[in-house]
Amino acid sequence: LFPNSKWMRWEAIDEESATKVKRDVIQTYMENKLRQSDFRNVVDRLVDDYVLTGNCFATVDYEFNMSELETGETLVGYVGPRLVRISPYDIVFDPTAADFASTPKIVRTIKTLGDIQRMAEDGDDNYKAIVEKMMYNRGEVGSATQFRKSDGFVADGFGSIDNYYASSYVELLTFYGDMYDTYTKELKRNRVITIVDRAYVVSDMANPSWLGTSPIYHAGWRSRPDNLYAMGPLDNLVGLQYRIDHLENLKADVFDQIALPMLKIRGDVEDFDYEPGGRIYMGEEGDVAPLVPDSTALNADFQIQALEQKMEELAGAPKMAMGLRTAGEKTAFEVQTLDNAANRIFNHKAAKFEMEFLEPALNAMLEAARRNMKYNDVISVIDDETGVQLFQTISKEDISGRGKIVPVGARHFQERAQRVQTLNQVMQIKAMDPTVGAHLSGKMIAKLLAEELTERELFGENISVFEQMETQQAALDAEADMQEDLQVKAEQGL
Repeated sequence: LFPNSKWMRWEAIDEESATKVKRDVIQTYMENKLRQSDFRNVVDRLVDDYVLTGNCFATVDYEFNMSELETGETLVGYVGPRLVRISPYDIVFDPTAADFASTPKIVRTIKTLGDIQRMAEDGDDNYKAIVEKMMYNRGEVGSATQFRKSDGFVADGFGSIDNYYASSYVELLTFYGDMYDTYTKELKRNRVITIVDRAYVVSDMANPSWLGTSPIYHAGWRSRPDNLYAMGPLDNLVGLQYRIDHLENLKADVFDQIALPMLKIRGDVEDFDYEPGGRIYMGEEGDVAPLVPDSTALNADFQIQALEQKMEELAGAPKMAMGLRTAGEKTAFEVQTLDNAANRIFNHKAAKFEMEFLEPALNAMLEAARRNMKYNDVISVIDDETGVQLFQTISKEDISGRGKIVPVGARHFQERAQRVQTLNQVMQIKAMDPTVGAHLSGKMIAKLLAEELTERELFGENISVFEQMETQQAALDAEADMQEDLQVKAEQGL
């Protein structure tokens, strides 16, 4: 997903938004905010959800963190958009909807009483009116003695209703979507409704997002027909895992019977202790012999290995990417072909995550920044020529434009790597065979190579000629300075 530092770009849809200044400002702003908001670690946790459960969810929030010091000064922390992970177990939606963007959603959030109190003290009138009711209910329920009856009122994740009200946690349920009010006979479109303790409505407002949809994004590993809940890569492996468990248990039983076999006792045999070096006394017709199982059952290791290999293939695990090499001698072309084929499922799922999840989430972060930015922001910029870190002040208008952010990591990294390798081979052919090289454009090869490496500064028409002239001029200037110094020293008798 992040093969290099320039894994995303701004694609404009009009001439004004396509200028180099606009593109550089937007891309640099997003790079700064993603780095400051710990974006990659959040995506790492989302990828875990994507692989382990088959579904990952996240939303976008805008933070304005400020804290007052003892000296009375105000310390400004992170200001900007942030990607927030939503646990797959803390969201419900209609899985039969046409797409995830149009389905209503309910997100569960857990906060402490201190968080609610801070929201009320910070000036949120909605929470001011609710805090007193919340604390009153907690006091009344805490003094009740109907514990058996209260067991029938279960709040998900908290045990009984008494345990919930006795804790210092508060459950918030936030609804996103359209809702029909049966009392007023009114259809409320694109609303955001928050409920506390499953009893009190804290807020009921229109969705503030300019994108027109709820800012919650979802990606699924393997889509199901007519079901928005996707399958994970491990779902199809459950039966094979049961099979492996069965073989492992059988193999352990066989080992136990080989180490401690059952004994066949015939005739008159005295009681004895089964131990190393022990003695057994028996009559003329007596006999004691172990019942050793057939050792061919130990071949279950080969079956287990075959099942594990099949499970890896079904899950799409890229063997070549993990450093595993298949048997047999191969040419360079065969290695490249096998590598591309082995990673096909893996690359497809990475690109799917990028298109379905990262792209809309990044654009939602940029939209949140445009909508909520009230003051000018400062971002760091690295000068391309000197490599010096500079600081640039940007305004809301600087990051406003018509276009979108497009991540280009997983979708193009494999293709670009293959094209760069092909260009290398073309350059070798051009250098080795002059008859072929005469018909190949070196300028176009250099231009394509710079574009594929996303380093456009590498290419310049006849730039090597100008650089050589510049180097020669610098050498002549240095030689002239040296001759002048020698002449001055000779005149001074040094």
